[in-house]
Amino acid sequence: MNIVLLSGGSGKRLWPLSNDVRSKQFIKIFPAGRGKYESMVQRVYRQILEVDPDAKVTIATSKTQVSAIHNQLGTDVGISIEPCRRDTFPAIALATMYLIDEMGIDPNEPVVVCPVDPYVEKEYFEALKKLSDLAERGGANLTLMGIEPTYPSEKYGYIIPKDTAEVSDVETFKEKPTVDVAKDYISKGALWNGGVFAYKLKYVADRAHELIDFKDYRDLFAKYDTLEKISFDYAVVEKEEKISVMRFKGSWKDLGTWNTLTEAMEEDIIGKGVMNDKCNGVNIINELNVPILAMGLTDVIISASPEGILVSDKEQSSYIKPYVDDMVSEVMFAEKSWGSYEVINIEKESMTIKVTLNPGHSMNYHSHKHRNEVWVVIAGEGRTVIDGMEQNVKPGDVITMAAGCRHTVYADTELKLIEVQLGSEITVEDKVKHRLKG
Repeated sequence: MNIVLLSGGSGKRLWPLSNDVRSKQFIKIFPAGRGKYESMVQRVYRQILEVDPDAKVTIATSKTQVSAIHNQLGTDVGISIEPCRRDTFPAIALATMYLIDEMGIDPNEPVVVCPVDPYVEKEYFEALKKLSDLAERGGANLTLMGIEPTYPSEKYGYIIPKDTAEVSDVETFKEKPTVDVAKDYISKGALWNGGVFAYKLKYVADRAHELIDFKDYRDLFAKYDTLEKISFDYAVVEKEEKISVMRFKGSWKDLGTWNTLTEAMEEDIIGKGVMNDKCNGVNIINELNVPILAMGLTDVIISASPEGILVSDKEQSSYIKPYVDDMVSEVMFAEKSWGSYEVINIEKESMTIKVTLNPGHSMNYHSHKHRNEVWVVIAGEGRTVIDGMEQNVKPGDVITMAAGCRHTVYADTELKLIEVQLGSEITVEDKVKHRLKG
Protein backbone atom coordinates (compact mmCIF):
# COMPACT_ATOMS: atom_id res chain seq x y z
CA MET A 1 0.00 0.00 0.00
CA ASN A 2 1.25 3.47 -0.94
CA ILE A 3 0.25 6.15 1.58
CA VAL A 4 0.82 9.91 1.49
CA LEU A 5 0.41 11.62 4.85
CA LEU A 6 -0.31 15.33 4.65
CA SER A 7 1.63 17.12 7.40
CA GLY A 8 1.18 20.87 7.49
CA GLY A 9 0.18 23.79 9.65
CA SER A 10 1.65 25.31 12.78
CA GLY A 11 -1.06 24.07 15.14
CA LYS A 12 -1.39 27.37 17.00
CA ARG A 13 -4.58 26.16 18.65
CA LEU A 14 -2.32 23.90 20.73
CA TRP A 15 -0.03 26.69 21.92
CA PRO A 16 2.28 26.70 23.88
CA LEU A 17 3.32 23.17 22.88
CA SER A 18 3.04 23.94 19.17
CA ASN A 19 4.75 26.68 17.20
CA ASP A 20 5.88 27.45 13.65
CA VAL A 21 8.51 24.69 13.88
CA ARG A 22 6.79 22.09 16.06
CA SER A 23 3.27 21.49 14.74
CA LYS A 24 0.65 19.67 16.79
CA GLN A 25 1.45 16.27 15.22
CA PHE A 26 4.89 16.27 16.89
CA ILE A 27 3.69 16.79 20.48
CA LYS A 28 4.38 13.65 22.54
CA ILE A 29 1.34 12.99 24.73
CA PHE A 30 0.32 9.36 24.10
CA PRO A 31 1.80 6.71 26.44
CA ALA A 32 4.26 4.41 24.64
CA GLY A 33 5.37 2.27 27.59
CA ARG A 34 8.27 2.49 30.07
CA GLY A 35 7.44 6.08 30.93
CA LYS A 36 7.87 7.30 27.35
CA TYR A 37 5.38 9.08 25.11
CA GLU A 38 4.73 9.18 21.38
CA SER A 39 3.36 11.92 19.13
CA MET A 40 0.44 11.82 16.71
CA VAL A 41 2.78 11.27 13.75
CA GLN A 42 4.64 8.48 15.55
CA ARG A 43 1.36 6.84 16.53
CA VAL A 44 -0.08 6.96 12.99
CA TYR A 45 3.19 5.73 11.41
CA ARG A 46 3.37 2.82 13.87
CA GLN A 47 -0.27 1.89 13.26
CA ILE A 48 0.21 1.87 9.47
CA LEU A 49 3.15 -0.53 9.69
CA GLU A 50 1.29 -2.77 12.14
CA VAL A 51 -1.51 -3.21 9.58
CA ASP A 52 0.77 -3.32 6.51
CA PRO A 53 4.51 -3.85 7.27
CA ASP A 54 5.29 -3.37 3.56
CA ALA A 55 3.48 -0.04 3.25
CA LYS A 56 5.41 2.71 1.46
CA VAL A 57 4.81 5.85 3.52
CA THR A 58 5.57 9.32 2.18
CA ILE A 59 5.00 12.49 4.19
CA ALA A 60 4.15 15.65 2.26
CA THR A 61 5.38 18.54 4.36
CA SER A 62 7.19 21.86 4.49
CA LYS A 63 10.97 21.98 4.85
CA THR A 64 10.62 23.35 8.40
CA GLN A 65 9.20 19.99 9.55
CA VAL A 66 11.78 17.68 7.95
CA SER A 67 14.12 17.67 10.94
CA ALA A 68 11.30 16.81 13.37
CA ILE A 69 10.12 13.98 11.08
CA HIS A 70 13.62 12.48 10.90
CA ASN A 71 13.99 12.90 14.66
CA GLN A 72 10.74 11.04 15.42
CA LEU A 73 10.46 8.52 12.55
CA GLY A 74 14.03 7.99 11.38
CA THR A 75 15.25 8.26 7.80
CA ASP A 76 13.37 5.35 6.19
CA VAL A 77 10.16 7.31 5.70
CA GLY A 78 9.80 9.11 2.35
CA ILE A 79 9.43 12.90 2.39
CA SER A 80 7.99 15.11 -0.34
CA ILE A 81 9.17 18.61 0.61
CA GLU A 82 7.08 21.65 -0.26
CA PRO A 83 9.42 24.61 -0.90
CA CYS A 84 6.64 26.90 0.41
CA ARG A 85 2.98 26.59 1.40
CA ARG A 86 0.60 26.35 -1.51
CA ASP A 87 -2.48 24.51 -0.10
CA THR A 88 -3.43 20.88 -0.65
CA PHE A 89 -3.71 20.55 -4.44
CA PRO A 90 -0.13 21.64 -5.19
CA ALA A 91 1.12 19.56 -2.23
CA ILE A 92 -0.67 16.41 -3.44
CA ALA A 93 0.37 17.00 -7.06
CA LEU A 94 4.01 17.37 -5.95
CA ALA A 95 3.84 14.22 -3.80
CA THR A 96 2.27 12.29 -6.68
CA MET A 97 5.06 13.30 -9.07
CA TYR A 98 7.63 12.53 -6.35
CA LEU A 99 6.32 8.95 -6.13
CA ILE A 100 6.36 8.51 -9.91
CA ASP A 101 9.58 10.30 -10.89
CA GLU A 102 11.77 10.03 -7.79
CA MET A 103 10.58 6.78 -6.19
CA GLY A 104 9.93 4.97 -9.48
CA ILE A 105 6.43 3.78 -8.58
CA ASP A 106 4.26 2.62 -11.50
CA PRO A 107 1.72 5.37 -12.38
CA ASN A 108 -1.00 2.71 -12.47
CA GLU A 109 -0.51 1.88 -8.79
CA PRO A 110 -3.01 3.27 -6.27
CA VAL A 111 -2.15 5.67 -3.45
CA VAL A 112 -4.11 6.68 -0.37
CA VAL A 113 -3.86 10.28 0.85
CA CYS A 114 -4.85 11.22 4.40
CA PRO A 115 -4.01 13.69 7.18
CA VAL A 116 -1.09 12.80 9.44
CA ASP A 117 -2.87 13.56 12.71
CA PRO A 118 -6.21 11.75 13.18
CA TYR A 119 -6.78 9.91 16.45
CA VAL A 120 -7.87 6.47 15.20
CA GLU A 121 -7.52 2.77 15.89
CA LYS A 122 -6.43 -0.25 13.83
CA GLU A 123 -9.78 -0.49 11.99
CA TYR A 124 -9.11 2.87 10.31
CA PHE A 125 -5.94 1.58 8.64
CA GLU A 126 -7.66 -1.63 7.60
CA ALA A 127 -10.23 0.64 5.94
CA LEU A 128 -7.40 2.48 4.16
CA LYS A 129 -6.32 -0.85 2.64
CA LYS A 130 -9.88 -1.38 1.36
CA LEU A 131 -9.82 2.14 -0.05
CA SER A 132 -6.56 1.36 -1.86
CA ASP A 133 -8.07 -1.85 -3.28
CA LEU A 134 -11.09 0.11 -4.57
CA ALA A 135 -8.80 2.59 -6.30
CA GLU A 136 -6.81 -0.25 -7.86
CA ARG A 137 -9.96 -1.79 -9.33
CA GLY A 138 -10.68 1.51 -11.06
CA GLY A 139 -14.45 1.66 -10.69
CA ALA A 140 -14.10 5.38 -9.99
CA ASN A 141 -11.31 7.86 -10.68
CA LEU A 142 -11.40 9.00 -7.08
CA THR A 143 -12.63 7.15 -4.00
CA LEU A 144 -13.22 9.02 -0.75
CA MET A 145 -13.59 7.83 2.80
CA GLY A 146 -16.73 9.26 4.41
CA ILE A 147 -16.80 9.30 8.20
CA GLU A 148 -20.12 8.34 9.83
CA PRO A 149 -21.03 11.49 11.84
CA THR A 150 -21.42 11.16 15.60
CA TYR A 151 -22.92 14.64 16.02
CA PRO A 152 -23.91 17.62 13.80
CA SER A 153 -20.54 19.33 13.47
CA GLU A 154 -19.81 22.77 12.06
CA LYS A 155 -16.10 21.92 11.63
CA TYR A 156 -16.33 19.53 8.67
CA GLY A 157 -17.59 19.53 5.12
CA TYR A 158 -20.14 16.86 4.22
CA ILE A 159 -20.34 14.22 1.50
CA ILE A 160 -23.85 13.31 0.31
CA PRO A 161 -23.86 9.74 -1.11
CA LYS A 162 -26.45 8.56 -3.64
CA ASP A 163 -27.47 5.57 -1.50
CA THR A 164 -26.77 3.83 1.81
CA ALA A 165 -24.44 1.11 0.47
CA GLU A 166 -20.96 0.72 2.00
CA VAL A 167 -19.50 2.06 -1.26
CA SER A 168 -21.68 4.53 -3.13
CA ASP A 169 -21.43 7.11 -5.90
CA VAL A 170 -21.30 10.68 -4.61
CA GLU A 171 -24.37 12.84 -5.09
CA THR A 172 -22.81 16.16 -4.03
CA PHE A 173 -20.60 17.95 -1.53
CA LYS A 174 -21.60 20.52 1.09
CA GLU A 175 -19.46 23.17 2.75
CA LYS A 176 -19.10 23.46 6.53
CA PRO A 177 -22.68 24.17 7.71
CA THR A 178 -24.41 25.53 10.78
CA VAL A 179 -25.51 22.96 13.38
CA ASP A 180 -29.13 23.04 12.17
CA VAL A 181 -28.11 22.55 8.55
CA ALA A 182 -25.72 19.76 9.60
CA LYS A 183 -28.65 17.97 11.30
CA ASP A 184 -30.54 18.12 8.01
CA TYR A 185 -27.56 16.74 6.08
CA ILE A 186 -27.16 13.86 8.53
CA SER A 187 -30.85 13.00 8.26
CA LYS A 188 -30.20 12.52 4.54
CA GLY A 189 -27.29 10.14 5.14
CA ALA A 190 -24.47 12.66 4.84
CA LEU A 191 -20.92 11.72 5.89
CA TRP A 192 -18.09 13.85 7.26
CA ASN A 193 -15.39 14.68 4.74
CA GLY A 194 -12.23 13.75 6.66
CA GLY A 195 -9.86 14.54 3.77
CA VAL A 196 -9.11 10.86 3.00
CA PHE A 197 -9.14 9.59 -0.59
CA ALA A 198 -7.48 7.17 -2.99
CA TYR A 199 -6.62 7.23 -6.70
CA LYS A 200 -4.22 5.78 -9.23
CA LEU A 201 -1.12 7.94 -9.43
CA LYS A 202 -1.65 8.56 -13.13
CA TYR A 203 -5.03 10.18 -12.42
CA VAL A 204 -3.66 13.07 -10.35
CA ALA A 205 -0.53 13.32 -12.52
CA ASP A 206 -2.83 13.90 -15.52
CA ARG A 207 -4.96 16.45 -13.60
CA ALA A 208 -1.79 18.27 -12.53
CA HIS A 209 -0.53 18.49 -16.11
CA GLU A 210 -3.92 19.86 -17.18
CA LEU A 211 -3.81 22.65 -14.58
CA ILE A 212 -0.07 23.37 -14.35
CA ASP A 213 2.57 23.79 -17.07
CA PHE A 214 5.46 21.55 -15.98
CA LYS A 215 7.58 18.65 -17.30
CA ASP A 216 8.31 16.41 -14.32
CA TYR A 217 8.77 16.39 -10.54
CA ARG A 218 11.92 18.51 -10.52
CA ASP A 219 10.41 21.10 -12.84
CA LEU A 220 7.26 21.25 -10.67
CA PHE A 221 9.41 21.63 -7.55
CA ALA A 222 11.41 24.47 -9.17
CA LYS A 223 8.31 26.52 -10.02
CA TYR A 224 6.32 25.58 -6.90
CA ASP A 225 6.33 29.12 -5.49
CA THR A 226 4.49 30.36 -8.62
CA LEU A 227 1.57 27.94 -8.23
CA GLU A 228 -1.92 29.06 -7.32
CA LYS A 229 -2.98 28.38 -3.74
CA ILE A 230 -5.94 26.05 -4.14
CA SER A 231 -7.31 23.09 -2.22
CA PHE A 232 -7.51 19.58 -3.67
CA ASP A 233 -11.27 19.63 -3.05
CA TYR A 234 -11.79 22.70 -5.25
CA ALA A 235 -9.27 21.78 -7.94
CA VAL A 236 -10.10 18.09 -8.34
CA VAL A 237 -12.70 16.48 -6.06
CA GLU A 238 -15.69 18.71 -6.77
CA LYS A 239 -15.06 18.62 -10.53
CA GLU A 240 -14.77 14.82 -10.81
CA GLU A 241 -17.82 12.92 -12.12
CA LYS A 242 -16.55 9.35 -11.58
CA ILE A 243 -16.27 9.61 -7.82
CA SER A 244 -17.36 7.27 -5.04
CA VAL A 245 -17.35 7.21 -1.26
CA MET A 246 -16.70 4.37 1.19
CA ARG A 247 -18.38 4.59 4.59
CA PHE A 248 -16.26 4.35 7.72
CA LYS A 249 -18.14 3.63 10.93
CA GLY A 250 -15.16 3.28 13.28
CA SER A 251 -13.63 5.66 15.81
CA TRP A 252 -12.22 8.87 14.31
CA LYS A 253 -11.27 12.12 16.02
CA ASP A 254 -9.68 15.32 14.78
CA LEU A 255 -7.48 16.51 17.65
CA GLY A 256 -7.17 20.11 16.52
CA THR A 257 -7.86 21.90 19.82
CA TRP A 258 -6.98 21.43 23.47
CA ASN A 259 -10.58 20.49 24.16
CA THR A 260 -10.55 17.56 21.71
CA LEU A 261 -6.94 16.60 22.47
CA THR A 262 -7.52 16.18 26.20
CA GLU A 263 -10.49 13.89 25.45
CA ALA A 264 -8.01 11.45 23.88
CA MET A 265 -5.38 11.69 26.61
CA GLU A 266 -5.00 8.54 28.70
CA GLU A 267 -3.34 10.38 31.60
CA ASP A 268 -4.48 13.55 33.36
CA ILE A 269 -0.92 14.72 34.07
CA ILE A 270 2.15 14.63 31.81
CA GLY A 271 5.32 16.06 33.31
CA LYS A 272 5.67 17.61 36.76
CA GLY A 273 2.18 18.27 38.09
CA VAL A 274 -0.07 17.74 41.09
CA MET A 275 -3.79 18.37 41.58
CA ASN A 276 -5.94 18.01 44.66
CA ASP A 277 -9.09 15.89 44.91
CA LYS A 278 -11.29 18.95 44.33
CA CYS A 279 -10.18 19.12 40.68
CA ASN A 280 -12.49 17.64 38.05
CA GLY A 281 -11.81 17.31 34.33
CA VAL A 282 -8.38 18.97 34.65
CA ASN A 283 -5.37 18.14 32.45
CA ILE A 284 -1.80 19.25 33.05
CA ILE A 285 0.87 18.97 30.33
CA ASN A 286 4.14 20.40 31.60
CA GLU A 287 7.41 20.46 29.64
CA LEU A 288 9.13 22.72 32.15
CA ASN A 289 11.37 21.45 34.93
CA VAL A 290 9.26 23.14 37.61
CA PRO A 291 6.10 21.69 39.21
CA ILE A 292 2.56 22.86 38.55
CA LEU A 293 -0.04 22.66 41.34
CA ALA A 294 -3.76 22.81 40.49
CA MET A 295 -6.47 23.07 43.17
CA GLY A 296 -10.25 23.22 43.02
CA LEU A 297 -10.49 23.59 39.24
CA THR A 298 -13.09 22.17 36.83
CA ASP A 299 -12.69 21.51 33.08
CA VAL A 300 -9.38 23.36 32.78
CA ILE A 301 -6.29 22.75 30.65
CA ILE A 302 -2.91 23.84 32.01
CA SER A 303 -0.06 23.59 29.51
CA ALA A 304 3.48 24.87 30.00
CA SER A 305 6.53 24.86 27.71
CA PRO A 306 9.51 27.14 27.01
CA GLU A 307 7.14 29.03 24.65
CA GLY A 308 4.77 30.07 27.45
CA ILE A 309 2.02 28.95 29.82
CA LEU A 310 -1.68 28.43 29.04
CA VAL A 311 -4.36 28.22 31.73
CA SER A 312 -7.78 27.97 30.12
CA ASP A 313 -11.29 26.68 30.46
CA LYS A 314 -11.40 23.75 28.02
CA GLU A 315 -14.25 25.13 25.94
CA GLN A 316 -12.60 28.55 25.66
CA SER A 317 -9.29 26.94 24.67
CA SER A 318 -10.69 26.46 21.16
CA TYR A 319 -10.49 30.23 20.63
CA ILE A 320 -6.84 30.96 21.49
CA LYS A 321 -5.49 31.32 17.93
CA PRO A 322 -6.06 35.11 17.52
CA TYR A 323 -4.28 35.76 20.82
CA VAL A 324 -1.35 33.53 19.86
CA ASP A 325 -1.09 35.26 16.47
CA ASP A 326 -0.55 38.56 18.30
CA MET A 327 2.26 37.17 20.46
CA VAL A 328 5.54 37.57 18.57
CA SER A 329 8.34 35.55 20.14
CA GLU A 330 11.40 33.44 19.42
CA VAL A 331 10.97 29.70 18.80
CA MET A 332 12.07 28.42 22.20
CA PHE A 333 12.07 24.68 21.48
CA ALA A 334 12.59 22.61 18.34
CA GLU A 335 13.43 19.07 17.34
CA LYS A 336 16.21 18.56 14.81
CA SER A 337 17.29 15.47 12.89
CA TRP A 338 20.17 15.11 15.38
CA GLY A 339 18.25 15.84 18.61
CA SER A 340 16.64 18.96 20.06
CA TYR A 341 17.34 22.38 21.53
CA GLU A 342 15.69 24.57 24.14
CA VAL A 343 16.37 28.29 24.56
CA ILE A 344 16.80 29.00 28.27
CA ASN A 345 17.87 32.65 28.30
CA ILE A 346 18.03 35.63 25.93
CA GLU A 347 19.99 38.82 26.66
CA LYS A 348 20.82 41.81 24.47
CA GLU A 349 24.04 40.26 23.09
CA SER A 350 23.80 36.63 24.17
CA MET A 351 21.56 33.59 23.91
CA THR A 352 21.85 30.49 26.10
CA ILE A 353 20.57 27.17 24.76
CA LYS A 354 20.39 23.63 26.10
CA VAL A 355 21.31 21.22 23.29
CA THR A 356 20.61 17.47 23.34
CA LEU A 357 22.16 15.22 20.66
CA ASN A 358 20.90 11.68 20.15
CA PRO A 359 23.50 8.85 20.25
CA GLY A 360 25.29 8.42 16.91
CA HIS A 361 24.19 11.82 15.58
CA SER A 362 25.99 15.07 14.87
CA MET A 363 25.36 18.65 13.82
CA ASN A 364 26.36 19.93 10.40
CA TYR A 365 29.96 21.12 10.12
CA HIS A 366 29.41 24.88 10.12
CA SER A 367 30.59 28.34 11.10
CA HIS A 368 29.09 31.71 12.02
CA LYS A 369 30.17 35.10 10.68
CA HIS A 370 28.86 37.35 13.43
CA ARG A 371 28.95 35.43 16.70
CA ASN A 372 31.25 33.53 19.02
CA GLU A 373 30.09 30.36 20.78
CA VAL A 374 30.94 28.48 23.95
CA TRP A 375 29.91 24.89 24.60
CA VAL A 376 29.88 23.39 28.10
CA VAL A 377 29.37 19.61 28.18
CA ILE A 378 26.97 18.71 31.01
CA ALA A 379 26.18 15.03 30.27
CA GLY A 380 27.31 12.20 28.00
CA GLU A 381 30.35 11.64 25.84
CA GLY A 382 31.25 12.62 22.30
CA ARG A 383 33.76 14.27 19.99
CA THR A 384 34.14 17.79 18.69
CA VAL A 385 35.79 18.81 15.44
CA ILE A 386 37.10 22.39 15.53
CA ASP A 387 38.73 23.65 12.30
CA GLY A 388 39.52 20.06 11.36
CA MET A 389 40.94 19.03 14.75
CA GLU A 390 39.07 16.26 16.60
CA GLN A 391 39.01 15.78 20.36
CA ASN A 392 36.98 13.71 22.83
CA VAL A 393 34.68 15.56 25.22
CA LYS A 394 33.05 14.66 28.55
CA PRO A 395 31.06 16.45 31.28
CA GLY A 396 32.86 19.57 32.49
CA ASP A 397 34.72 20.23 29.24
CA VAL A 398 34.46 23.75 27.81
CA ILE A 399 34.91 24.41 24.08
CA THR A 400 35.20 27.97 22.69
CA MET A 401 34.73 28.93 19.06
CA ALA A 402 35.37 32.38 17.62
CA ALA A 403 33.35 33.77 14.72
CA GLY A 404 34.45 32.09 11.49
CA CYS A 405 35.62 28.93 13.27
CA ARG A 406 34.35 25.73 11.64
CA HIS A 407 32.89 23.29 14.14
CA THR A 408 30.64 20.31 14.84
CA VAL A 409 30.03 17.79 17.60
CA TYR A 410 29.37 14.03 17.47
CA ALA A 411 27.41 12.20 20.19
CA ASP A 412 28.79 8.78 21.14
CA THR A 413 26.15 8.56 23.88
CA GLU A 414 23.26 10.97 24.46
CA LEU A 415 25.16 14.23 24.74
CA LYS A 416 23.93 17.38 26.47
CA LEU A 417 25.54 20.80 26.06
CA ILE A 418 24.92 24.31 27.25
CA GLU A 419 25.59 26.54 24.23
CA VAL A 420 26.18 30.25 24.79
CA GLN A 421 26.00 32.43 21.67
CA LEU A 422 27.74 35.82 22.00
CA GLY A 423 27.53 38.77 19.61
CA SER A 424 25.55 41.81 18.51
CA GLU A 425 23.93 39.88 15.62
CA ILE A 426 22.49 36.56 16.76
CA THR A 427 20.20 35.13 14.10
CA VAL A 428 19.34 31.70 12.70
CA GLU A 429 20.43 32.97 9.27
CA ASP A 430 24.03 33.39 10.47
CA LYS A 431 25.17 29.89 9.58
CA VAL A 432 27.52 28.70 6.83
CA LYS A 433 27.68 24.96 6.14
CA HIS A 434 31.02 23.38 5.23
CA ARG A 435 32.18 19.97 4.00
CA LEU A 436 34.22 18.03 6.52
CA LYS A 437 37.17 16.27 4.88
CA GLY A 438 38.16 12.74 5.83
